[in-house]
Amino acid sequence: MKMHTHNFVETYRGLVGYGLDRETDENTIIYYLQKFSDDQLMKLITKRMSDAEMLELFDLINRLLKNHLTEAEYHRHFLKDDHDDH
Repeated sequence: MKMHTHNFVETYRGLVGYGLDRETDENTIIYYLQKFSDDQLMKLITKRMSDAEMLELFDLINRLLKNHLTEAEYHRHFLKDDHDDH
């Protein structure tokens, strides 16, 4: 069974752009991240990224996870493990 989903990018038909309103901004972020995380694109782009760029992206993602998720949410939604002992 698949644990990860990227359905939003497949079904979203709204505006993709930033700065119009909060809802469009949120939808655009979801759309961009799901497009960006495509396996083929990631395989291509990571080979071209510098070590500094990879570290910058890794640090940004980790900072967002730490700032916006509880420990339980991190395990449930990011790691996809439902262990209640975290």
